[in-house]
Amino acid sequence: MKSRQIGFTLIELMIVVAIIGLLASLAIPAYQSYTVRAQISEGLQLAGPLKSAVEEYNFSSGAFPVDNADAALGVPSNYTGKYVDSISVNGAVVAIQYGNTASAHISGQTVLLTATSSDGSIVWGCTTGGVIPDTFLPSVCR
Repeated sequence: MKSRQIGFTLIELMIVVAIIGLLASLAIPAYQSYTVRAQISEGLQLAGPLKSAVEEYNFSSGAFPVDNADAALGVPSNYTGKYVDSISVNGAVVAIQYGNTASAHISGQTVLLTATSSDGSIVWGCTTGGVIPDTFLPSVCR
């Protein structure tokens, strides 16, 4: 009787490892940009109450607040998150400073939300000064 070998050859195992390596090399960069986008989104979420305060101030006074205190907000360091160091108001601009445990791609960088008043409503724009690549920005900031 002949005995039959059961199992995989070395070549077959090497091909499987190569395929897994190829898939990982494609998936890891996509996942990294996703996580950075999620970190930036945290700052945009935390800035919501500050945007509302700026809008309220503008509707009641017809101008934009000078700073956080003028908009009846706490100091910028009171507005923090896991990835956000501070959020400050400077006129029509709400500046989100990233740090803490943020990715190296955005740590120390700032996203600016700029208010424009037109016909009794306020429209918000999002800029980064070109420092943060567009691949890392959420769709509202592109």
